[in-house]
Amino acid sequence: MDPASRSSAASAASHDWQVTHDLDGFLGQAGDFLRSEPALHTVALSVTAALRRRGDQAFGQEAPVFGFLEREGAVRAAFFRTPPYGLSLTRLSARDADALAARLVDERHRLPGVTGDSATAAAFAEAWQRRTGAGAVLRRSERLYRLGTLTVPAPAPPGRARVATAADRDQVARWSAEFAEFLGEDADRDHGAWADDRAAYGGVTLWETDDGRPVAMASVTPLIAGQVRVGPVYTPPRQRGRGYAGAATAEVSRAALDSGADDVLLFADLANPTSTGLYQRIGYRAVADFAVYDFTAAATA
Repeated sequence: MDPASRSSAASAASHDWQVTHDLDGFLGQAGDFLRSEPALHTVALSVTAALRRRGDQAFGQEAPVFGFLEREGAVRAAFFRTPPYGLSLTRLSARDADALAARLVDERHRLPGVTGDSATAAAFAEAWQRRTGAGAVLRRSERLYRLGTLTVPAPAPPGRARVATAADRDQVARWSAEFAEFLGEDADRDHGAWADDRAAYGGVTLWETDDGRPVAMASVTPLIAGQVRVGPVYTPPRQRGRGYAGAATAEVSRAALDSGADDVLLFADLANPTSTGLYQRIGYRAVADFAVYDFTAAATA
């Protein structure tokens, strides 16, 4: 297909996408689709649940935007964006990714980046570059893992696990900010509010030494669609290499299973063989690869 025909086809297909700021309306239309493959859609499920708990400004001051692809009377794909963060996509064909890019350009959306399974994210990044003149840089490659048989690391490091409380707010918020900086996420998240939300449902576990000093944390999402997702897992640099993160991860994984989760998931950075190796030793098995792209300029038509 020549470029003009491809552009015309994408423009027509862009009308299959429905775009909204209405969370309840989005979930009313796309919720069953998201729950049809909960592992692959874990981020969309957990983020929309957090927006329901915490309100539209849970991730930033600007209103979130949602969308779904409807074809032949059924939802085939979905996206969301919680500014200032980038676009997050479910699995798309290259054609549908191009059609979505066309729709968002027409509506003058400005995107700092995109996240999705590796093929989808690459297809959308290429379409966005072509349609806007923006650059696209692969920032991170991740692998989604699902827990098989839990294997607790042995011997365990000195200390114990305990669930963080409101009294640990400053510590948890500080480590959340350090973890975001480590990932290169410079968005202005309210880490204190994040810590409050996790504490409200016991979502952060600390590993502390025998004298009660916290040395690592592992966090989890609430139970959604039969699954819990672990993350973030963080150990300050000076405490690494002592088994604290592995012990904390094993503990929250065990607790998730005990809470009734059918699946326990986590994402790991493929550039970090230490963490990916650790998770595999605990019992996590690969599900799918994901990618995060940054757009070096955000232009609109």
